[in-house]
Amino acid sequence: MAKLEEKLTEMLEPAVEALGFELVGIEFVRAGKHSILRVFIDHENGISVDDCADVSYQVSAVLDVEDPISTEYNLEVSSPGMERPLFKEKHFADAIGEVAQIRLTMPMDNRRNFKGQILAVENGTVSIEVDGQQFQLAVANIDKANVVPTFD
Repeated sequence: MAKLEEKLTEMLEPAVEALGFELVGIEFVRAGKHSILRVFIDHENGISVDDCADVSYQVSAVLDVEDPISTEYNLEVSSPGMERPLFKEKHFADAIGEVAQIRLTMPMDNRRNFKGQILAVENGTVSIEVDGQQFQLAVANIDKANVVPTFD
């Protein structure tokens, strides 16, 4: 996770949790005037549009006071959805057995992209099987990861 996302998570997590939701993670997509701050929230009973609006209102208030982002951006608050993003070691552990798409910050074995089944998570390392080959990926080296939905 980049420094900005870490700072934003620390700043916004108490406000999101105070409303009764889990802050799953944060993405900041830099695109000049069209940058996007995505805040993913979850709840055991699911997420409604009203839930997203409530969290957006609260998060906006915190961001207005703290002003951690110097450029223009749009705020998006949503549920993780079917392509659930994986940010923390706990998220990877919850997804054991699922297929995930993982992009690394620094290449490993001359590749940055891995798509396969998550086998295990232990001590900051995700074990993933890609085309019959196992890889050990450090959570700290994962730039972006999400579950790939499968339909039976």
